Amino acid sequence: MTVTLREMRWWDLDRVMALEEELFPEDAWSRGMFWSELAHARGRDATRHYVVAESGSRLVGYAGLAVFDRTGDVQTIAAARDHWGTGLGARLLTDLLTAATAFECREVLLEVRVDNARAQRLYERFGFEPIGIRRGYYQPGNVDALVMRLSDPASTSPPAPASSTATAATAENPASTEAGASTANPASTANPVQGTETHG
Repeated sequence: MTVTLREMRWWDLDRVMALEEELFPEDAWSRGMFWSELAHARGRDATRHYVVAESGSRLVGYAGLAVFDRTGDVQTIAAARDHWGTGLGARLLTDLLTAATAFECREVLLEVRVDNARAQRLYERFGFEPIGIRRGYYQPGNVDALVMRLSDPASTSPPAPASSTATAATAENPASTEAGASTANPASTANPVQGTETHG
């Protein structure tokens, strides 16, 4: 079935929360966190962009971007397990980079677990480059984060599909509205390399 992307709205939150809690049972975002993000996603002064992916009536993914002073920060990318490897992660990331271009971002940042090589390969295909490490960024597992940056998202073209690296289930928690905040929660420790957290 065809997967379509559209803007996330408040009435999507029941399904978003169900997928969030399924993918990240130990550190799922609260409904309030999503509400807070969506509150900044509309109007002339919007600083957020959130999107959902639907297959028929089923929500199979979502993603979000925050913008601070013309710097984009990938807040979350999550794909249902049965859509891993289908290219959905790449589609969601492409949507976020298109939004970053519309926001006139000069760069886009993200954090990814150092043990998640699959997600790192996805980001590298889009031109993200490692710029540093944040020690113990993901708690309680005390896992380091690799900080990655994409310069000039407006000049980035989506990469050709690659079946082995086309998608990554990712999630993170925006504990602060300040750029560069360094608090995030880990993906499920039962499957540590399939989830990534990024945090703005």
